[in-house]
Amino acid sequence: MGFIMDGLDSEAYDRQYSDRELVRRILGYFRPQAGRMAVVAATILATSLMQTGLPIVISTSLDALQADASTANLVKITILVTTLGLLSWVFNAVRQWLSAAAIGNVTLQLREDAFDAVVKRDLSFYDQFASGKIVSRVTSDTQAFSQVVSLTSDLMSQFLLVILLIGYLYTVNVQLTLLTLAMAPFIVFTALTFRRFARHRVTQSRRVNAVVSAHIQETVSGIRIAKTFRQEQAIYNEFLDVNRQSYGINLRTGYTFSSIFPILNMVAGVGTAALVYFGGLSAQVGNLSAGDWFLFIQGIGMFWFPLTSIASFWSQFQLGLAAGERVFALIDAESTLLQTDAVRLEPIKGEVRFEHVDFQYKEGEAVLSDFSLTIHPGETLALVGHTGSGKSSIAKLIARFYEFQGGRILIDGHDIRTLDLHYYHQHVGIVTQVPFLFDGTVAENIRYGKSDASDEEVLHAAQAVGHGDWIASLPNGLNTQVGERGSSLSMGQRQLVTLARVLLQDPAIIILDEATASVDPLTETLIQEGLDIVLAERTSIVIAHRLSTVRNADRIIVLDHGQIIEEGSHPDLLARGGYYAELYNTYFRHQSLEYIENMPELVQETLKAS
Repeated sequence: MGFIMDGLDSEAYDRQYSDRELVRRILGYFRPQAGRMAVVAATILATSLMQTGLPIVISTSLDALQADASTANLVKITILVTTLGLLSWVFNAVRQWLSAAAIGNVTLQLREDAFDAVVKRDLSFYDQFASGKIVSRVTSDTQAFSQVVSLTSDLMSQFLLVILLIGYLYTVNVQLTLLTLAMAPFIVFTALTFRRFARHRVTQSRRVNAVVSAHIQETVSGIRIAKTFRQEQAIYNEFLDVNRQSYGINLRTGYTFSSIFPILNMVAGVGTAALVYFGGLSAQVGNLSAGDWFLFIQGIGMFWFPLTSIASFWSQFQLGLAAGERVFALIDAESTLLQTDAVRLEPIKGEVRFEHVDFQYKEGEAVLSDFSLTIHPGETLALVGHTGSGKSSIAKLIARFYEFQGGRILIDGHDIRTLDLHYYHQHVGIVTQVPFLFDGTVAENIRYGKSDASDEEVLHAAQAVGHGDWIASLPNGLNTQVGERGSSLSMGQRQLVTLARVLLQDPAIIILDEATASVDPLTETLIQEGLDIVLAERTSIVIAHRLSTVRNADRIIVLDHGQIIEEGSHPDLLARGGYYAELYNTYFRHQSLEYIENMPELVQETLKAS
């Protein structure tokens, strides 16, 4: 339960925006819709004129019918009232259509900006913040924002209606108009008082909804593990806690907002009763005609509804402002990656040099300290060491996924902070230990690293990996659907697809988090053949888990707590009898024997004989 409460706290990248600043940002999104919104404004004016004119026509018609109640006069009045009502409907329909288009375009752009900010955030951002909460900002918060923008359009129409109506009522009877206006401050005061705590309540509601989304997403993503350990009931109970807290906060938010309208209507009811009484007195003494009295009684209903809407709008407005604030905070979140230039190296040779680099994921927990290393172009460098030694961190820094705190990393002699990251990442290939495939065909996943590749290029890359024999085992060849996260393929097949993807990308630098660590020995042989092709004539940084990769590396770096304690070739390091030799004898040698035992008998004999 403590975890849930923590989820209601603001994120580190959240910031407070004033209402004025938020409105300015919102208007900025409407600038491209200026032409459409100008027509919307015209239709709002026309609709307001029609709606204001309707009770005025009825009012004057009542007085006119007292003097001449002929059928012809009644027909004229009926036609006029019908025409005003029809025109009001037409103008309002045009306003609704154009507003929907403008708001849809604004929401589309805002969601695209939010999603663009999400994909551009560095990996440290996702280490710190739950993906489900981020998704909530891109989806539900942008939707809430669009709803308040639609409310703003309605408000403009109602506000104009109030101005026109009050203006006409003032010409009819000054005293009753002033009495009407005297009630307005009470409604505005009520709404503004309510506004003080509405924003906080709404923000809490948005946060708890994000917690629910994050919990559901995490559960669905890890459902296989949950079922493996029979944790269905446990995660359901956890969800009940999250959902009940969401229910409680949303219920209090609903109570808060639902209470404002009864209060406003009560104040409006008092004002209406006062106008009926004083208007009746004026009609008794002849200071007010029956038509004008009807106009005030009819008009006061039209006046209170927009006014209560305008007042309550401040409470509703908090929904949009709170949602907009969360979306803009996501967009404005600063990246930890500090790029000082956008240099394109053509071509990238692949020399990587660490110069006295300091790196830490969390303050005070150093991973690399005064770390220096040079990787030569075309060299295959294996990184070996126990968990936490810094192997993955070195690879992530080369890929420019994280910002380092001290020293320099140079690519072909250029500071990595000066490179065009988009261009640089096109020339860095990464093969992870657990391959990730997107839902689609095998061919589409191979083409992912080079979207403009032809079918022939895709087929050539697939055939180059493992001699292409694996393609025949797929039900529909390269057109086989891989399923979500590649679930319809075996681990080995997924890895072969990722190798073909990297080969098609043709990067200058390859980062390999051992591709064979999660497969059986026979599949490893097939993948190893693919690796030999992928790594050829490229700078390769290999996080080594298997003997085959270690042994074939040009150079092996042995790491311990972020420091290089040994380096050299496989035979040299074994001859020294140091840390690597101990690691080999306790880990890699066991892998080698296990590998041989799982090979066919003929191959076993050949290997043992050699």
